[in-house]
Amino acid sequence: MASFEESLTKLEEIVAKLERGDLSLEDSVKLFEEGTRLSADCRKQLEEAEGKVEMLVKQRDGAMRREPFS
Repeated sequence: MASFEESLTKLEEIVAKLERGDLSLEDSVKLFEEGTRLSADCRKQLEEAEGKVEMLVKQRDGAMRREPFS
């Protein structure tokens, strides 16, 4: 799996290409499918990072306790 930054950069490139509107329908659909996959990858990586942050929140008394990430 590519890094979050790599996936996000590729997704931004895809959006720019689709917004130009000069691609064939077939190419547009392929790019849309790739963009959907990249979006899901980014979402998964963000959720994983959020879970790690949740587990690392330290309470005032020094004890570790899981808290929701906001």
